[in-house]
This record gives sequence, C-alpha cells and structure tokens, in this order.
Amino acid sequence: MDKAEIYRDLKAEIQSVVAGETSVTARYATAACILAQAFQPRFFWTGFYVVDPLKARELVVGPYQGTLGCLRIPFGKGVCGHVAASEEPIIVADVHEFPGHIACDSASNSEIVVPVFDAEGRLAAVLDVDSTDYDAFDAEDEAGLVGICEILLTA
Repeated sequence: MDKAEIYRDLKAEIQSVVAGETSVTARYATAACILAQAFQPRFFWTGFYVVDPLKARELVVGPYQGTLGCLRIPFGKGVCGHVAASEEPIIVADVHEFPGHIACDSASNSEIVVPVFDAEGRLAAVLDVDSTDYDAFDAEDEAGLVGICEILLTA
C-alpha cells in the first residue's frame, strides 16, 4: 500500500470514528492517536495547537502523542506560529534552518504543520507533526494531512 492509500484509509477511519462526536478535543485526540500509531516511528510528535479564544493570536497545546510539547506559541513564531499567521501548510526539511524555530524537543529535525479550519473557514488549530529524521515529509504527507484536517471539524 502506498502512502497516498494509507492517508485515504486513515481519513476514512478518522471520519468514521469522530462522526457525531461534538467534542473538538475528542476529535483532535482521535486524529493524533490514529496518525501517530500509523506512522511511528517516523512521526515522533503528532498533535494540535489550538487557537486560544482568550488570548489574541496565540496557540495553546491541545491533544497530542509524543514527548512534552510547547505550551503556548504566538502567531508568527516558530513553524506552528508561522502556519497560524499564514494559514498555509508548510514542510520544513531541517527545523534547525528555520528562522525563529522553537525547539520544544531537541530531538525534532523536520516538521510538517497544517492549518485546521472550522466550518466557517476560521483558523481553529494547527496540526503539527515532527520527525527525528531530516526531510521526513513530502507532498504526499501534506496532501494526506490537509485532507484529514479538512474533515476534523466538519465530519
């Protein structure tokens, strides 16, 4: 099975499991768990940073699988903050080369971050996946993760 097929299957699985679930936390926790299990050990850290409704332009750690994550990330800071500000996915082959990278865990060497939008099209969170490998993510990962993020708050 190729990676695109794996992502299609994971999307269907996540959609099935979260169907009818009203808790956003439960939806994010389910997606983080399923993704981390499917792609370990390549996915070293898999989780969500949620837009904090009480603090303008700040992300707060949400459900995740992996080592300790950063608790808060301002929009525009690090890879997750960059995606929160730009609302565009990004693949970083070497996080140590990314200007302003926030090292939540020094074992992380590459990263992919994808925005999550609510039903009204507003940024709700970002999905952050880190790897201990350099250049661990590609366009297939981006397409697969974007597809999964598209259904998280609408399924």
